Amino acid sequence: MPYWLEAVIDSFPYLLSGALITLEITALAILLGLLIGTFVGMARLSKKRWINAPATVYVEFIRGTPLLVQIFIIYFGLPSLGIYIDRFPAGVLALGINSGAYVAEIVRAGIQSVSKGQYEAARSLGLSHWQAMRYVVLPQAFRNILPALGNEFITLTKDSSLVSVIAIEELLRRGTIVISRTFQSFSVYSAVALLYFVMTFSLSRLTRWVEKRLAIP
Repeated sequence: MPYWLEAVIDSFPYLLSGALITLEITALAILLGLLIGTFVGMARLSKKRWINAPATVYVEFIRGTPLLVQIFIIYFGLPSLGIYIDRFPAGVLALGINSGAYVAEIVRAGIQSVSKGQYEAARSLGLSHWQAMRYVVLPQAFRNILPALGNEFITLTKDSSLVSVIAIEELLRRGTIVISRTFQSFSVYSAVALLYFVMTFSLSRLTRWVEKRLAIP
């Protein structure tokens, strides 16, 4: 058996466990990004400047700076202010905050795609602003923005590889460790790429399945 193939086969369980860590990081970051993005997206549509302005600054700053720099600020920068965060939650926090800015714009566009008449009708029936958003507007907006959200989550899965710079042993980090032992860069990185592809392709298919399930007959 060629040594490059033996190196991949022997290290595959180790790489696979790294892929599971990648999935864990991504799942937590997706939940955080959805939470932040939903509230910030609604805040962006507020007519009150004290609500709209901070949301706009957050979105523009996060989208205008590299994710890698944001990771460094959270993990290396905050300790200088006396705030210490372990590498795993720091990675999740950085990814979630970054994704939240993009999700916010997706949510904002989704809300704007829903007819204002839907909101006004809900209000006329006695629902409060938040009730109208929760029960009438957001469910319709979610259906409209699902493809865009799916693309964002796929991007987030790939971007999770950046947390390897703070020594989180996710898939890419473990691939680098294997290469340092075997010196088989091409075969190991190819295996890493294949695992990323399996994750993103599966997420893409899942998104399409949910789209079909939620499609209006």
